[in-house]
Amino acid sequence: MRSAARSRRAAGASLAVLAAVGGLVACSSSSDGGPATAGQATGGGTYTIWDPYPQYDKSSEWVKLLDKCGTDAGVKVERTGYDTSDLTNKALLAAQQGNAPDVLIVDNPVVSTLAEAGVLTTTEQNKLDVSAIAPNLLAAGQSGGKTYGVPIGANTLALYYNKDVLKKAGVDVAAVKDWPSLTAALEKVKAAGKKGITFSAIGTEEGSFQFLPWFWGSGAALTKLDSPEGVSAVALWSDWLKKGYAPNSVINNTQTTSWQEFATGDFAFAENGTWQLANAKKTGFEYGIIPVPGKAGGTAPAPTGGEFVSVPVQSDTGRYATSQKLVTCLTSTDNSLATTTTLSYVAPTDAVQAKQVAADPELKVWVDAVKAAKGRTSDDLGTKYPKISEPMWGAVQAALSGSKSPQEAMTAAQAAAASATQ
Repeated sequence: MRSAARSRRAAGASLAVLAAVGGLVACSSSSDGGPATAGQATGGGTYTIWDPYPQYDKSSEWVKLLDKCGTDAGVKVERTGYDTSDLTNKALLAAQQGNAPDVLIVDNPVVSTLAEAGVLTTTEQNKLDVSAIAPNLLAAGQSGGKTYGVPIGANTLALYYNKDVLKKAGVDVAAVKDWPSLTAALEKVKAAGKKGITFSAIGTEEGSFQFLPWFWGSGAALTKLDSPEGVSAVALWSDWLKKGYAPNSVINNTQTTSWQEFATGDFAFAENGTWQLANAKKTGFEYGIIPVPGKAGGTAPAPTGGEFVSVPVQSDTGRYATSQKLVTCLTSTDNSLATTTTLSYVAPTDAVQAKQVAADPELKVWVDAVKAAKGRTSDDLGTKYPKISEPMWGAVQAALSGSKSPQEAMTAAQAAAASATQ
């Protein structure tokens, strides 16, 4: 999740649970600053778009695309970029005050919070076509059996590796296909005088984001943290620390500091995301990428990062027709390749993913990882997810620090999660 790699990423992204908002009706302003009228619904006027990309200014390809989509729809686009945590709070407040934007782009775990608060329209209401979207990616924007937007793209986690370190340790990366083979590789690396693996296990959502591929890869479910499978995932990480295969620094590592460790050239592996591809090319050593392996083999489901384009509730429902045109333009097959390339995302449709791999074969491992990925709020967890994630990352911290055994830590976490989600 890029969302877990910069200030907004700690949710993969920011996952603060926000209070529900009632009585949500809104109307956007017209081009002259006065109230919107029904006549503007099919063309003309100003339509507001809020996104979590403040790093992109008016000269960027992203903002140029927004303006083009507005022109194509016959309206002027007024765009504001916010940090993710600010954006979520402002969206809730705007909905309360009756001035929600026409189009809202938010980090995918936030969708269920806004949906349950009554801020967003469903795709049934706004007529957005999501038939071509990969079901596992679309699930992150679903709540209560309804869909609340379109994923603009996705990122996720995989394992970067240092080719030279593995070669000197006599490790064939092609043989790393499950937990036992990965652990055996780490043992060889340590014996050769190098460091095994680095990751982020910090006590925030960022730590949960990095732990989930191992948790889900064990076969565990978030509704039962203390299952034997879930405990085995914590034990894997805990054993790596005890044996010196992973450094104690992982307890406080963010994804950024974990990457900085890998960039020293001393580590064999690092768990990180697509957002580090540009930095990987600057390390000065040869690297490769493999999916996070499942406990018994195969690709572990990693959590999806990335945003959804949604249409907030408006009192003037006639505006939805133009909002739908704007969202369709932003997520169309023609524009998706440019958008996902700009944002360093994997596209949400098979057709555009194929184009991405054709243009850059290095992206194939990421496309495969995204195909196996899973939304954190999927399985209809919705706003229950943050209440489960916090005790889970606390359990990981307790086990890695040695204050509790993996079983004790996850038993306590399950009790706390069950109480919080009743």
